Amino acid sequence: MENSKREDWNNPHPIRQENKKILAGILALIFPYFGIHKFILGYTQEGIIQIIISVVTCGVGSIIGFVEGIIYLTKSDEEFYQTYQVGKKGWF
Repeated sequence: MENSKREDWNNPHPIRQENKKILAGILALIFPYFGIHKFILGYTQEGIIQIIISVVTCGVGSIIGFVEGIIYLTKSDEEFYQTYQVGKKGWF
């Protein structure tokens, strides 16, 4: 008798691209002054710069993070992935 169950554990699955658009966009809108969205995308240097700008300007510089959050959320998933995760565009 032949086994009718198919074993999927050893079959290759297509690689899914991890898109961090929603997480980065929401964090940029809620906590723009901390630069958390930069760290989520792997931009450590830009995240530290965002924190410094926010501290030096007493929070006024956090408008940069807020604007980036809006930009992130208005881009299509593919455009966001190609621009910020593949192309590694650090600012805007």
